[in-house]
Amino acid sequence: MTWDAFIFGLGIGCLAAPALLLVVLAAASFLSRRLTERATARLTAICVIFGMVCAMIILGTMLASGSRKVVIELGNWVAIPSEHYHFQLRFIFDRLSIPFVLLTYVLCGVVGKFASRYLHREIGFTRFFLFYSFFFFGMVVSSLAGTIETLFLGWEFVGLSSALLIAYFHQRTNPVQNGLHVWAIYRLSDAALVISMLTLHHATGGGDFDHIVGRQPWPLGNVELDQFNLLMISGLLLIAAAGKSALIPFCGWLPRAMEGPTPSSAIFYGALSAHLGAFLLLRFSPLIAASWIVSTVVILIGLATACLGAMSARVQADVKSAIAFSSLTQVGIILVEIGLGLPYVALIHIIGHACLRTLQFLRAPSVLHDYNALENAIGSRLSPTHLPESLTEASFGRQWTYRFSLERGFLDEILRSYIVAPFMGTFRWFDKQERRWTQFLSGESGEERAAAIHQDRSLEELT
Repeated sequence: MTWDAFIFGLGIGCLAAPALLLVVLAAASFLSRRLTERATARLTAICVIFGMVCAMIILGTMLASGSRKVVIELGNWVAIPSEHYHFQLRFIFDRLSIPFVLLTYVLCGVVGKFASRYLHREIGFTRFFLFYSFFFFGMVVSSLAGTIETLFLGWEFVGLSSALLIAYFHQRTNPVQNGLHVWAIYRLSDAALVISMLTLHHATGGGDFDHIVGRQPWPLGNVELDQFNLLMISGLLLIAAAGKSALIPFCGWLPRAMEGPTPSSAIFYGALSAHLGAFLLLRFSPLIAASWIVSTVVILIGLATACLGAMSARVQADVKSAIAFSSLTQVGIILVEIGLGLPYVALIHIIGHACLRTLQFLRAPSVLHDYNALENAIGSRLSPTHLPESLTEASFGRQWTYRFSLERGFLDEILRSYIVAPFMGTFRWFDKQERRWTQFLSGESGEERAAAIHQDRSLEELT
């Protein structure tokens, strides 16, 4: 076995570990072969450990040899020479992808171990780990992607699993509504990423990162785009990152995402998914650095997001939302670091902040339990260390600031009215037309049509 073949095998192992977990859990669910909780937990642990070991060996070999990039190519899946388009599965191990994929493995392993105990004997235990495997696979693919198409593949898996886990408690109305709300915002973010991908192909002739920033290792790169394409592509990438990481003006959906179970909140909105938008901007940091206009916009959005997150975190009534908005503050600061041209500082900030927020989210249920146990032990409520000033006695400025923070800058209502409602209304109309044509072509009876109409109305009330 040659040395290149050995590295190639390690790279495939790093990618195959989450894929194996996804395939096994999906096949078991599809075939109605429910795995036991112990088997699911052990399979998850084995896949996490195996993939992490492969990534660590690659990191060790790169440090020993002085290499700054290892490329794993799986060939062209689509090639249209006349249209200058090709879809290539290409993965890279460099100074950005290896730390992020190791962070993914570590935190997914911790959350998987926690969830196996936290959701013990829960009815949806297997369903949670199936959605978790979607997220795990998507994060690994996004982290190691060497082309924007491959990154989009992982990006979609992460978004799908996020919406499904927000609606995890599907017996209740609010989780389903909030899951659809977040899914609609994600569609806008994904559309921006798709348009940027097509624009990159038109401007550079390919979606490989080498075509965009040259063959220099991250964070170096030479951007050879004209000013119009540079501003357009950077703006679209910024919209995609803002939608995924709940940056201004899309931060209104963040508290809705807290409807999911605690392990999903920890891994999504405290650790990895909230930083995926920042990771996208880090991957394209040479584009941002090439234009002072784009850098300034990134800094302004980061500052505005950090300020709104800090204000909103201080008025939340539940601990998960408070931690989520605190995470939003740090993500905004990370964007400022990216805009200032400090990619390594931003990467270190992401790693440290993700680990801290994971600990806080996973510890939150135990803290609340201990707090209630302490109150039960002393037989009375614990008095707060300080009493807040009465809003009726506060000045107009303080009252307005409190309401602005409590309503999260009124962005949630704006998103619901102008993005989510039209999106859901359009797809409800298409669904209704499909049902009517299906009934007409199949010749259903009047009673069956009435039942279908009643089902449509119930769906509209739910969404």
